[in-house]
Amino acid sequence: MTPDDSIVLRFEDVSLHFDATVALDHLSLEVHPGQTYVVFGAAGSGKTMLLKVAVGLVRPDSGRVSLFGQEITGLREQDLFDIRARVGILFQEGGLFDSLTVAENVAYPLTNQRVLRQAAVTPEGSAGNGAVRTVDDRVRESLRFVELEETLDKFPAELSGGMRRRVGIARAVVSAPALLLYDSPTAGLDPITANTIIALILKERDLRNTATIMVTHRYQDGHLMANFRYNPNSGQIERARGGGDVSQVSTKFLVMNAGRLVFEGTEPELQASQDPYVRKFLRVGGA
Repeated sequence: MTPDDSIVLRFEDVSLHFDATVALDHLSLEVHPGQTYVVFGAAGSGKTMLLKVAVGLVRPDSGRVSLFGQEITGLREQDLFDIRARVGILFQEGGLFDSLTVAENVAYPLTNQRVLRQAAVTPEGSAGNGAVRTVDDRVRESLRFVELEETLDKFPAELSGGMRRRVGIARAVVSAPALLLYDSPTAGLDPITANTIIALILKERDLRNTATIMVTHRYQDGHLMANFRYNPNSGQIERARGGGDVSQVSTKFLVMNAGRLVFEGTEPELQASQDPYVRKFLRVGGA
């Protein structure tokens, strides 16, 4: 077994039921730094529940869940706050607060989580070398990362669907988390905007070696995650050339059905599967 300190997230035989409905069925997996998990499955297959259990928003009936080497299965809600601060989440359709400006939305994790609040509000320059950034600095940096710095004072209703999703990514990455969870980041977007969102996810993964779990219905999303990388020299997404590049693009595909993990493997293994349920997720555009 790999040492715990090298594992970002671990599920060990995790099961969850809601009355007679099986949400997760004896699920086991490990996620390492820089690794990507692309999760496919029909509606109600357990994809979103996997993300909720991963950060303790829902407690499993059995099994163990560990984040950053610490078991969280039995932790009280107040004991989860600090460990959750190391996880960024992009909710379906962005999940922004309509009554807050873009800047306030992005700042929310920094100002409402104790560990991040303590780290983020130190006045710039107080460390003696100007290295410590204020909340405003980090918000601007995060919005610059998604190329939306000019939207600071706008409200979500003033933005397009793709722009709201990009603001959601800015909020998810503003704390420089070690693990990012994306729940259907491209749902409802046109193909060009969807590819822009995936490019941003790739950029975050490759610049910071961030572990990533992405729930999606689009096979194209997974294909891009498995075969492309961000080149910081050119500022562009480019196809991994092989050799050392491939080692940096560690992507596994999961397919879930009725809470069960029915497939786990690489893209070539996914493409070679003859299971009818698994194969329907190979179509560009998803199920």
